[in-house]
Amino acid sequence: MGNGLSDQRSLFPSLLPFQSLHIVILGLDCAGKTTVLYRLRFNEFVNTVPTKGFNTEKIKVALGGSRTATFHFWDVGGQEKLRPLWRSYTRCADGLVFVVDSVDAERMEEARTELHKITRLSENHGVPVLVVANKQDLRNSLPLAEIEETLALGELGAATPWHLQPACAIIGEGLDEGLQRLHDMIMKRRKALRQQRQRRKR
Repeated sequence: MGNGLSDQRSLFPSLLPFQSLHIVILGLDCAGKTTVLYRLRFNEFVNTVPTKGFNTEKIKVALGGSRTATFHFWDVGGQEKLRPLWRSYTRCADGLVFVVDSVDAERMEEARTELHKITRLSENHGVPVLVVANKQDLRNSLPLAEIEETLALGELGAATPWHLQPACAIIGEGLDEGLQRLHDMIMKRRKALRQQRQRRKR
């Protein structure tokens, strides 16, 4: 799906040429964040180890038709001792990708706490969130409706657009669709912010 940045070109009228979108991948440890990142980067499964700090990749992503966009992903470790650092990476983020393990029902409430904590920071107000329900290919995975309810996605607030995407990071299923939705939410937010600035100038 994604590949290295070898050919650069202007993307959208709303973006400067060569500008990439700053996207931060968050979630609890062992949710599959790094698997998502390297599935996008290499279009194949890469066996990973727990992230002690962060991984970063710039990836050109196909959005359907002839549309492409460049995402600069920051995959940040999800161990409890690393979570206070998330805030440093989400400053000026265009979008957040929050990965949850659909099989790990026992930690879903912990995931909810961390998701709401990071989205309620003032600097993240209104930043679009793509929630990736990973491991949906497994038989004992939680249904999407239950994940949405347990994560209390409806309580993120009207200012925070979100999309819940079923996925399997190992084979890449659902990642294309999820990133398309995230990109659409980012562009919609940029348009709204631009209109707000224009109204203030009048």
